[in-house]
Amino acid sequence: MPFADLQSFVAELERRGWLRRIKVEVDSVLEITEIADRVMKQQGPALLFERVTGSRFPLLINAFGTKERMCLALGCADFEEVAERVQPLIKPEMPTTLLQKLQKLPDLMKLGSLPPKIVRRGVCQEIVRTDDADLFELPVLKCWPDDGDPDTCQLTGSGKTGVRLAVAPGQVAGRYVTLGGIFTKHPETGERNIGMYRVQLFEPRLAAMHWHMHHDGARHWRAHKERGQRMPIAIALGGPAILPYAATCPLPPTVDECLFGGFLQGGPLELVPCVTQPTIEVPSTAEFVIEGYIDPDEELMLEGPFGDHTGFYSLPDFYPRLHVTAITHRRSPIYPATIVGKPPMEDYWLGKATERIFLPLLRMLVPDILDYNLPMFGCFHNCVFVKIRKEYPMQARRVMHAIWGAGQMAMSKIIVVVDHDVDVHDEQAVLFHLCANVDPQRDIELVHGPLDILDHASPVVGVGSKMGIDATRKIAGEGQIRPWPKELAMSREVRELVTRRWGEYGIGTH
Repeated sequence: MPFADLQSFVAELERRGWLRRIKVEVDSVLEITEIADRVMKQQGPALLFERVTGSRFPLLINAFGTKERMCLALGCADFEEVAERVQPLIKPEMPTTLLQKLQKLPDLMKLGSLPPKIVRRGVCQEIVRTDDADLFELPVLKCWPDDGDPDTCQLTGSGKTGVRLAVAPGQVAGRYVTLGGIFTKHPETGERNIGMYRVQLFEPRLAAMHWHMHHDGARHWRAHKERGQRMPIAIALGGPAILPYAATCPLPPTVDECLFGGFLQGGPLELVPCVTQPTIEVPSTAEFVIEGYIDPDEELMLEGPFGDHTGFYSLPDFYPRLHVTAITHRRSPIYPATIVGKPPMEDYWLGKATERIFLPLLRMLVPDILDYNLPMFGCFHNCVFVKIRKEYPMQARRVMHAIWGAGQMAMSKIIVVVDHDVDVHDEQAVLFHLCANVDPQRDIELVHGPLDILDHASPVVGVGSKMGIDATRKIAGEGQIRPWPKELAMSREVRELVTRRWGEYGIGTH
């Protein structure tokens, strides 16, 4: 069963030898990033920095930096195990007989027990700071040299306007909360959302909330703005080990991440109302909770730049002001953090888990898909490799367009479609068939539509062109084609013969 809080997860990481304690003093301004980046690139251990310059709290990073640690957080042996559990929720089989209905009762009762449980108290509120709350007491990272310095680059060109505010005197610009679950609610429906958005610090009780226009948190903010209401908000750091994953999942807007977290955890999440924003509930076992609000009548403030998962700085733009009303925490908390940048990084494994776990959902939307891969170099949204069993002309084109209409997959900039006998997880195999099977004029599909906000190559923020590449074998009906040759392959009998006799050849490893 997954871990109910971060500290028990850390204890298990240490027991397994997957965590290293750093006992010397280390600076949260750039130094931790350089250390963590080197470790992440080598799929090294989780790091617990016990002495962080300027803060009394220890900092944990790279907790999810390998497949094994990600699986441990999810309480599974492999991502496919979770995918098998998710599939019946996506496409349940309806019982048709009385016996089948009776057999379904345990599943229905289990699902009914998964919504979050609201409790009166939690360890996340052992210490409560309100008027004396200070964001700068936390070991918040400055990840990359130009973070928070808009003079180093131009604005995004989104057309938004606002004001530029200075960082509090004596504080370093460009500190970001990077692994917080942002809890919001829709003012009309009351639907809860947990997103993972970056938060830039400016003053002890003032920060900038960065979210993209298509994020559910931004949708909740627009709804509050339309009503002229303050938007209550909370940032939870730590809590159940599955929470960071649940917060990053591409769930439909009406699906509560806490409900999905309960499903992953095998039991309901315990939530406690915030102290100063009681309409928002947060995990009772969180390490830290930052409570606050956004006033829709205030001007936006300039946020960024920020070294992002694309390997480039995302450009500065104007975002809402977050006013902090309280910081609560456990008596001896651990501050969880992450960094993003050129892959591979810790976030790669969060994304890879989603790729595997949500394959059943993608296949429900696009049944032609046998498998897919979001290659590391594509930074999640820039490239998708897709495998299909081709049965009719232009099927690959149909699949491309279906993917461009499927939730967050709509942001995919380049889609490569290959045949059923190509391993989409072998990047060289995909590129081999791309180069061998593609005539650029005939086999490339160009379309226009929404793109990820962080795609700096698009001519307009969030909008640009996308490319589909049909790297399948061509058949009649797909334009002008010549006789298609067979791909080289040795006969099975000879392969088996050589395997049996390999030791006789004296060559060594085969």
